[in-house]
Formats: sequence, C-alpha cells, structure tokens
Amino acid sequence: MIECSGYTELLKRVGEIALVDSTGALLNWDEETYMPRQALNYRAEQLAYFSGWSHRQFTAPEVGDWIKACEDHGFAEGSDEAANVREWRRDYDRQTRIPADLVEEFSRASAIARDAWVEARKVSQFSRFQPHLEKLLQLNRRMADYWGYERTPYDALLEGHERNAKAAELKELFERLRPAIVEILRPAYERSRSIPEDYLEADYPIEGQKALNREVAAALGFDFEAGRIDTTTHPFCTGLGPRDCRLTTRYNPRDFSESLYGVLHEAGHGMYDQGLPEEHYGTPLGHAASMGIHESQSRLWENHVGRSREFWEHWHAKACRHLPALAKFTPEQIHTAINRVAPSFIRVEADQVTYDLHIILRFEIELQLVEGILPVKDVPGRWNEQFEKLFGLQVPDDARGCLQDIHWSLGAFGYFPTYTLGNLNAAQLMESACKQVPGLTGELAAGNYASLLQWLRTNVHAAGQRHTPQELMEKATGATTQTEPHLAALRRKFA
Repeated sequence: MIECSGYTELLKRVGEIALVDSTGALLNWDEETYMPRQALNYRAEQLAYFSGWSHRQFTAPEVGDWIKACEDHGFAEGSDEAANVREWRRDYDRQTRIPADLVEEFSRASAIARDAWVEARKVSQFSRFQPHLEKLLQLNRRMADYWGYERTPYDALLEGHERNAKAAELKELFERLRPAIVEILRPAYERSRSIPEDYLEADYPIEGQKALNREVAAALGFDFEAGRIDTTTHPFCTGLGPRDCRLTTRYNPRDFSESLYGVLHEAGHGMYDQGLPEEHYGTPLGHAASMGIHESQSRLWENHVGRSREFWEHWHAKACRHLPALAKFTPEQIHTAINRVAPSFIRVEADQVTYDLHIILRFEIELQLVEGILPVKDVPGRWNEQFEKLFGLQVPDDARGCLQDIHWSLGAFGYFPTYTLGNLNAAQLMESACKQVPGLTGELAAGNYASLLQWLRTNVHAAGQRHTPQELMEKATGATTQTEPHLAALRRKFA
C-alpha cells in the first residue's frame, strides 16, 4: 500500500475519539445500572461534554481535508482503506451539518429524560415524562432540518439507525406484513388458548436465574472474559471498547423467562460486538452495519435458537438444577408455554407472532410525533386507542402502555422499525446458515452452537460497515431483506 498521510491522520483522530466515546459509554452504562440518582445532573454535564468534544474533533476542517486527500489518493476498490474512507465521508458530511452545541444539548436532555422516564414508569404517569419527550422531539426535528430530507424528517432520523431506509418503504413493508401476521395469529392463538398465561409461574430464585442465564450465554458463545451481565430497568447491551461488552437484564422471581430471554436477546447483540474486528475498533470496519443487522443477531439467538423445541430438550436438566421448580414440567411443556401466542401489553415479553404488531404501532405513533401530526400530550390516548384496535386489549395504565420502552427517553426516533427489520433478517440468515452449514440442525439440537456462531462471524460480524445493510444481506443469503423467510418460519411453527 502506498502511504497516504491523510489516512494515517484519520486513524489517529478516530482512535482518540473512540477513547472518549467509550468512556462516555461507560458513564451511560453506569447511569443505567449503579449510579446514585443525585449524581444525575452532573452526569448529564459529563456526557454532554464528551459528546460535544467528539463532535468537534470529527467535524474539524482538517478532517475534511484528510478525507479529501484519501479520496484523491484513490485506494483500491474493496480495500479496507476504501471502505473506511467511504464511511468517514458519509459520517463527516452528516455530522458537519449539526452544530456542536446542539449535540451537547441533545446529550444533556436525553440523560435527564432517561431518569424522568424511569420515575414516570414507576408511578405510571405519562405527564411526568411529557415535557422531556417534547424537548427531545424538538431537538430531533432541529437535527432533521440540519441533515435535510426530501419527504419527511423521519427519513433523516432513520438514516442514523438504518442506512438508506425510508419511511415510505417501511409503511409499505408494514402494510404487507400486518395482514399476513394477523392471518397467522388466528390459528396460533386458537392453539394456545388452552395454555394458561401463568402456566409456568413458580418460585424461581434470582440467584438461580443468574446462574442459568450465565451458563446459557456462555454456551452460545458470549465471552465472559470480555463481558458481564448486570441488572437494569430495561434490558440492553453496550460495548465499552475492545473486549468489554456489557449485557443487562431484569428479573421476575415468578417468571424465569423474562430474564432468560432478555439475556438471550442481549447476548445476540453482545456476540456481534465481540465478533467485530478488534483491530479496526474506532473505524467504520469496527462498527456494526446497522441496527437492523444488529437486531437480526439478537432475534436469531432469542427466537430461532432459544425458543426451539430442541433448545429445551437439551437444556431442561441443566435448567432444573438451577431452578428446581422447572422439574415438574417436561421439555415439551416448557417449549409449548414459552411459545404461547396471545396478545399482550409488553413488547419485550411478546410472542413471536404478535411482536411485529407492537413495532407497527410504535412506528406509526412516532412518525406522527416527528411530523407534528400528533401532539405529545395526546400520546397515551392515541396509544391506547390504536393498541385496542390491533390487539383487542384495553391498556390498563401508562406503564404497560406508552411508557414501557426506554427508546423515546433516549431520543432514539427511527429505532423501532429496526426490530422488525431484525426479525426479517434473522429468519433469512438462519435459513441460509442451515442450508450452507452441513449438519447444523443436529449440532444445535445437541447444544453445540459454535458452527452457527462461526457462520455469523464470517458472514455478518467480520464485515463491519464494509457493506450497506442490504449488500451484506445479499452477500450472506443471496437476496436483500425479504418478508417470506420470516413469515414461513412463523407459519411452520405456529400455524
């Protein structure tokens, strides 16, 4: 490779930014897990300072000069350098449109809003969170205006989570999915009506749940020498740097599945983070392709592996050692109960069939919020009305309604659709893995997950942002994201 001084300078600059951003991520993680509440205001200032510093460092004029020098240098097509330069250009052009003081204001507001959301959710009062949501919406609209868009400000926000995605295309996707899911839901619900909602309810000591969760996550391939599990209000996964990945979950002493499937989901995210090329940390090649690809990893391990009959046939005896109350159930009974299909209030606890309906509801509401069609004060009423139309249930309170998810308190508008994109990608990737890896089905039944993880490492994780999300899917599976593999998997399992 012929030396390019601009590329060398860029590597140095993004390395410094990665050091600061990873420190900010550690402060975010601490806020969600162990930070005392009275530390909130100062923590918000810390996070605002770090985010503003990083923004200024990356949008400095010399960074633009270095990127231009790299483009003039002309790295070989398909090379690591060419991929990084392409993505740096995209990020630079996007970030230079936003003033640093707006970045700081957004970081400060979201840090305070997270705490307000936690408290509002505890007492189930949307009014306590309303002014924070209004503030974050205003900031998101300002950023969308700076970024620019053709049809809707939502497109500008989507771009930060899923490259090249458009609201109009998502609307069309959801319009196709909704009737197909409803068609599957009818027979699936009928099959599940004989299973009581509390069928598996028993005493499941939290320490036993923790031990089981850790053993399962380690077996899947999550590296605990480079990660850990902690407790929080809303489960999440965050990478704090090379070989430092944090999972979180929440515990219900009467329902082990809440924490187990939270860990399975977040471990999918975590194994993606652990599979990104460590030598490229801080550069685009060390970052995930998109949130729709990231969510595919969590949904694949949670649903296609963790909710399978083979999973419980293998794990039943080990689970009973940690949670003796499970011994009164057979693997088949646990599998059937875990896959019970019925409309429910909480997205993260939803069954595979109704899950995407939760996402459709959130997408439609936040699109109306961003476009100014729906006033923030009307969110609970609109949520409850639309939820009853979709699920046939009357929402009992805000905690089980519009306050249940953390995303709006983070200002993360445009994130929710990536969950359904993740579902579609997960089914498509799983289908391709089973075709391409000889004997994979038998290995999974025996509790051997290394081959599946290696296939994902090769076809998804190692690429970083070398490809756009759709390019990555086409290279891994032979097609861009499709609905049919997901719907076919649901029909096989539930209908």
